[in-house]
Amino acid sequence: MMTAYAESDPEGFNRAVSSYRDLLVREMPDTMRRMDLEVIFNRARVFAGATAAYLCAAIAICLTMLARAWGSEAQSRRAILAERTRAVAIGMLWGAIVVHTLGIAARVYFQGRPPVTNLYSSAIFVGWAAALFGMVMERWHPIGVAALGSSVIGMATLIVAHNMGSGGDTMQMMQAVLDSNFWLATHVITITLGYSATFLAGVLGAGTILAGVLTRSLSPQRADAIARMVYGAVCFALLLSFVGTVLGGIWADQSWGRFWGWDPKENGAALVVLNAAVILHARWGGMIRRRGLLVLAVGGNIVTAWSWFGTNMLGVGLHSYGFMDAAAIWLLAFMVSQFLIMGMGLLPLSCGRSPGAIESPARAGPTPGVSGPDEPI
Repeated sequence: MMTAYAESDPEGFNRAVSSYRDLLVREMPDTMRRMDLEVIFNRARVFAGATAAYLCAAIAICLTMLARAWGSEAQSRRAILAERTRAVAIGMLWGAIVVHTLGIAARVYFQGRPPVTNLYSSAIFVGWAAALFGMVMERWHPIGVAALGSSVIGMATLIVAHNMGSGGDTMQMMQAVLDSNFWLATHVITITLGYSATFLAGVLGAGTILAGVLTRSLSPQRADAIARMVYGAVCFALLLSFVGTVLGGIWADQSWGRFWGWDPKENGAALVVLNAAVILHARWGGMIRRRGLLVLAVGGNIVTAWSWFGTNMLGVGLHSYGFMDAAAIWLLAFMVSQFLIMGMGLLPLSCGRSPGAIESPARAGPTPGVSGPDEPI
């Protein structure tokens, strides 16, 4: 091949390539079969298709919400159209999740590793898990909000992954410190599932605040249902983040000889745990009600985004395999947008177009609990 290339002999080059490929097929049939499938996978652009499906589902869900807001139960035609549109949207969303799942499964097969091995794969996995969590919540509260959150997070994380993977190979060889399928399948998966739950709670909270301030469609009953979903997501996020952080400390002890070293990535993981703990303790202690829960859930987006990407931009610490120097502007813009939404949530109720929807009435006597935390304020 090299000689033919040097002599500008394309026919000789093609013959040499064909001969070399035949040799590889004879000597390494399993490897070549996997490589052929990987070529098909790359050409299929599975995640681009899932992104488009998430976008279409989000648009359809928004149309359903508009039809419900403008119509009434007495207007049967509009109600029927809204339900049919919702069914189509849910079908598209499940289709996107299936395609997303197939893409992750293909990457696991090609690499022989758990689904999260680098920042690119973490973005793909976080969106997938958040979409599944959201669809479970949509099953419990079929009002379209959780489905919309699922489609938004799934689409956004795949866009992030696309931009992160545009610079080269997304299936790099594992560095020595990461070469452990056991810890990749326990610590890393658990931590990223915690990210998914936190982002889902934050997106639901942000959407509810925006709907309460900018539209008239948010009713107290719907806001209460969303608050319950946010509360459940935060509980799940605390459990997963705490367990994942402890597992990471055990892995660190085996790899570096210490359980905790105040590494930036370790501090970020601790902040995610503390953020969820603060939300739940404030809720149980009666310091916040529905509105406070939603605002603090949006703050979780900031903490998690910093833990996920921001600490990797510092360029210090033992987690050097995740260092990056791009996307700082986009990360800052995202954080600013979340601060603005939190500020909107703290505006006086009279400033919103759905006054009182994101606030809940006071109750007498603290009775904190999972089924319905008390709201004495």
